[in-house]
Amino acid sequence: MTATPEATEATPTIVLVGHGMVGQRFLEALAERGLTATHRVVVLCEEPRPAYDRVQLTSYFAGRSPEDLSMTDMQFIEDHGIELHIGDPAETVDREARRVTARSGLVVDYDVLVLATGSYPFVPPVPGKDAEGCFVYRTIEDLLAIEEYAKNAQVGAVVGGGLLGLEAAGALKGLGLTSHIVEFAPRLMPVQVDDGGGAALLRTIEEMGLSVHTGVGTQEVVVGEDGAVTGMKLSDGSELATDLVVFSAGVRPRDQLARDCGLTVGERGGITVDEQCRTVNDPHVFAIGECALASDGRVYGLVAPGYEQAETAAATIAADEAAFTGADLSTKLKLLGVDVASFGDAHGTAEDCLDVVYSDSRSGLYKKLVIGRDGTLLGGILVGDAEAYGTLKAFTGSVPPVSPESLVLPAGAGESVQLGPSALPDDAIVCSCHNVSKGTIRGAVTDHQCVTVPEVKKCTKAGTGCGSCVKVLGQLVNAELEAGGIEVDKGLCGCFGQTREELYEIVHALRISTYQDLLDKHGREEARGGDGCEVCKPAVGSIIASLAPAIGASGYVLDGEQASLQDTNDHFLANLQKNGSYSVVPRIPGGEIAPEKLIVIGEIARDFGLYTKITGGQRIDMFGARVEQLPLIWARLVDAGFESGHAYGKSLRTVKSCVGQTWCRYGVQDSVRMAIDLELRYRGLRSPHKLKSAVSGCQRECAEAQSKDFGVIATANGWNLYVGGNGGATPRHADLLAQDLSDAELIRLIDRFLMFYIRTADRLERTSTWLERIPGGLDHVRDVVVHDSLGICDELEKLMLAHVAYYRDEWAETINDPEKLARFVSFVNAPDTPDPVVAFVPERDQMKPDLPLLSIGMRPADVLEGSAQR
Repeated sequence: MTATPEATEATPTIVLVGHGMVGQRFLEALAERGLTATHRVVVLCEEPRPAYDRVQLTSYFAGRSPEDLSMTDMQFIEDHGIELHIGDPAETVDREARRVTARSGLVVDYDVLVLATGSYPFVPPVPGKDAEGCFVYRTIEDLLAIEEYAKNAQVGAVVGGGLLGLEAAGALKGLGLTSHIVEFAPRLMPVQVDDGGGAALLRTIEEMGLSVHTGVGTQEVVVGEDGAVTGMKLSDGSELATDLVVFSAGVRPRDQLARDCGLTVGERGGITVDEQCRTVNDPHVFAIGECALASDGRVYGLVAPGYEQAETAAATIAADEAAFTGADLSTKLKLLGVDVASFGDAHGTAEDCLDVVYSDSRSGLYKKLVIGRDGTLLGGILVGDAEAYGTLKAFTGSVPPVSPESLVLPAGAGESVQLGPSALPDDAIVCSCHNVSKGTIRGAVTDHQCVTVPEVKKCTKAGTGCGSCVKVLGQLVNAELEAGGIEVDKGLCGCFGQTREELYEIVHALRISTYQDLLDKHGREEARGGDGCEVCKPAVGSIIASLAPAIGASGYVLDGEQASLQDTNDHFLANLQKNGSYSVVPRIPGGEIAPEKLIVIGEIARDFGLYTKITGGQRIDMFGARVEQLPLIWARLVDAGFESGHAYGKSLRTVKSCVGQTWCRYGVQDSVRMAIDLELRYRGLRSPHKLKSAVSGCQRECAEAQSKDFGVIATANGWNLYVGGNGGATPRHADLLAQDLSDAELIRLIDRFLMFYIRTADRLERTSTWLERIPGGLDHVRDVVVHDSLGICDELEKLMLAHVAYYRDEWAETINDPEKLARFVSFVNAPDTPDPVVAFVPERDQMKPDLPLLSIGMRPADVLEGSAQR
């Protein structure tokens, strides 16, 4: 604990106005330099909560609470004697007396004043902008207000198609509103991406169901007689009906406090500071973050430059040499699930520069590198796939060791090259947030004996900002350890020193059929005889389930020891939802369903009061089942001919299809029949991660097969097989493995591909990541699966045939086993008592979780402590 000084007249006082992300970093920098031990530190914070992660603000709508977003360790505040005043902003500054007065009347004299007042949202001066239903998107309180108002709204519109605008639109869509984005510029994210990147982003976002209006401005917010928003008038003469408007049209520096006390501000706003972040007309006052106009004439709206300014100000106060002369504006974001990144001279403003571009509009991929005449990488834009961002950004300003063309091609296309971080020069900046170079990271390993990523983070601060460099950081740490002759532990977890692939081979070769046997014979010495951990138990359970027929084990995941190895979802053969209820997803092979079965689903949903929704995988999801209701629901589904859709498991989910040649005038093959055949063949196949597939009946690709783990597209001569695609959080275009296959050839290659993936992938590794990680990539997989280069295809096919023959429906197995049914209760000590937290309220002719009840009662995590799953 740092000793804090007794507050006396002689104690120098630092007053910080504003407690956002930059303000918190300033406090940490003061503590690092020992200034909290020699100074009184007073913080005046306007918001009703201490600093939180504004960069991750939208994650609130994904389930993170305001407490989860907090960046403030109150123990840190207490240990360093920092006087933090929440909800009490500074109202006046008397620079002559060096005195600050807060809203509460608190008066504090200062020796040093630091302004970190941030920015405020710009709201265009259009009629109706202050109507009921108009919001900005800046603070947690803004999000809470939007969430509440959206409960009675149907349509939402966001003014602004920049970073926050797209996040706001995604949030409105997640709240159940039809969402529109209105952007005055001719493309989305006009600052970060060019026309090509904007086009790729536009296509992807529109495919998500959002409506985008570019090249138009908002002229008026239409207001009804009750004073609430009813629509918008746009500059092209069109009108847009909407119940809710979010303004996200940029920000302006909050510099009014500085103006009122006579500090110099820029013509377009921002408190003018020098290279030490000291205001130009008062050496006792500093300004940092979005309120500051830096010495290079810029107001920086990113967190990384704000952190640098905070560190510069703290160093200057400590009489250390420091200067802020400008910052890297590179950014990497995930907007609506789409990776978007720009770095360096992204728009190619340098003289005589050249562009190297790869564009695939169908997959939403766009990659552009800006290259100087001498081959120097100047900058770039990545949309849809930003995996190489960390490495490419670090190479900016130098000549990469390979041709730029090879850097933009996707894996498996042409002469693509994936440069690793080891190719970076030592002076390359890996972490822009804290200006940490590759050499500094290497030094943390070699000079400071750091052997793990958390240790390197603590030593260098790399990876503790936006987090976009963490993957590169891990690769550098492992490479440095290996270069120093230190063995890098690549074991699955603390219980096993082997990788998942090695454990698969052990289980298969030695026919080990139980987790405990594997742990006791092949686990680490200190783990043998123990209970294992939450990492290896489900991983080994999956291995045993996928090999069950071959090793003589039970493939039923609730049988004996297997039941104790499962995650929560597998444990109850259903998906746990936000309020502790479960969803039920019956299998609908190929998306084809008879009217009688549709009626059964409707009757079950009605009788049990379930919320129903069509999924992206052409199935019907029923939400809101209590755990004790699951067997009753399954029994009725099984009686009607349904079976488990395995939506809860790391296994095959769905095989989507278009209607194919049977109905579509463009179809050249029967895609529905093939999708049904594939889904029934691979149902229940346990794998390292979930598997998704699709079959398109022609090259128009309506089933989106090239975004699946294995996708099939019909040709006039048969079928093309694509593998390694992913349409989720990290989209990847699938690679063509083989073409013009007959039905039998197609199924044989899929059998081999899936079993080879299950055999060699890491825990929780999708096929897309596996295909890029495995040595040799697609070419190696093709050699193994198509050309049998390892001589294992016969074995792979036999394993798949055993799975097909051995398959049993897990729901049917469970409802016919009284012992297994006993687990389906909310509380083992009160089996007839329903979970009191699982309650619902009506919405849009259905029901939704009663979240206010959840917030005042026990959360699902609390409920589970005493539930049957323990």
